[in-house]
Amino acid sequence: MIPRILLPGRTSALSSLNRLLKNSRYQGAKYFILLDENTYNQCLPLLISHVSALEEAELLEVPVGEEAKTIETATQLWGALLDSHADRNAVILNLGGGCVSDLGGFVAAGYKRGVRFVNVPTTLVAMVDAAIGGKTAVNLKGVKNQVGFFYQPDAICIEPAFLDTLQSAELSLGLWEMLKTFALANPLQYHTLCRQMVTGNVALTDEMIKECVNIKSNIVRQDPTEHGIRKMLNFGHTFGHAIEAYSHLPHGTAVGLGMWCSFYLSYRKMDLDKEILDAYTETLKSSVSVPRYSLKDTEPILQYMRKDKKNFDELILCVLLQQIGVPVIDVPVDENEIRDTLLSLGKL
Repeated sequence: MIPRILLPGRTSALSSLNRLLKNSRYQGAKYFILLDENTYNQCLPLLISHVSALEEAELLEVPVGEEAKTIETATQLWGALLDSHADRNAVILNLGGGCVSDLGGFVAAGYKRGVRFVNVPTTLVAMVDAAIGGKTAVNLKGVKNQVGFFYQPDAICIEPAFLDTLQSAELSLGLWEMLKTFALANPLQYHTLCRQMVTGNVALTDEMIKECVNIKSNIVRQDPTEHGIRKMLNFGHTFGHAIEAYSHLPHGTAVGLGMWCSFYLSYRKMDLDKEILDAYTETLKSSVSVPRYSLKDTEPILQYMRKDKKNFDELILCVLLQQIGVPVIDVPVDENEIRDTLLSLGKL
């Protein structure tokens, strides 16, 4: 199934969502809104004021952040749905960032062998990446997204008005996912965003968000279960997820650091122009306090990378670039190359 993507246009995306939920396809559906404390306080009022179809929805509140993405939390939510007599016609609306959409999609996929869900992302990371594509997952033993399903939402509602609820530091985290997407498929926009980030004067527009959404949606449409072209979307994430787990950094920051590692290896292994690496280094250092990794630090990071779900036959696989807009998937990287990369990152 290809989800409907509701984008801002002549009317708000929330108005489009209201019309969709009042469609006959949803007649008799019982609605549940999954949210956390932040979106309960900051985003729920905007949602309900524009989407009258949800006025009687039941609320399911979970902790903020990655701590919510566990089997235990999912079990509690399944129990709450059962207690509320949710049937297979129920609809779960995920109001929040990537953690909420990951968890909510996982719960929807598992309950009664699958109920419908709608993603309403409220962070830039979620709007341009996490809420799109039908990847649903929870974490296992501190390792990200180890248990999950490919299960597409009915719809994704991209409403930039929710970004007004974010502080500038949190908003900036999504720029790294935007850079990743543009590095894969839109060189002109990639270089423009890099320059803007260096100057600290990013002109974030609805059109930039729409472009990211369209790029990712087109890739997912061609390869919904990630057996080929969709793997390119993991650029920077093999390192990024490990850095996130070890250094307890926000996902966006960790992806920015992981992308530097991938650019560095692309320079070393794929003959990527060094000017591209240097330009990205400038972008990274202008926005992020780069961790100083020693040889001692590399082993626990490697431990996380060895557990990465994208590995095959005990090989650690990365997405690298021949040039901006030309990704290469499934490139094996040995552990000494990883150590060298992390130590080089620490010297920036």
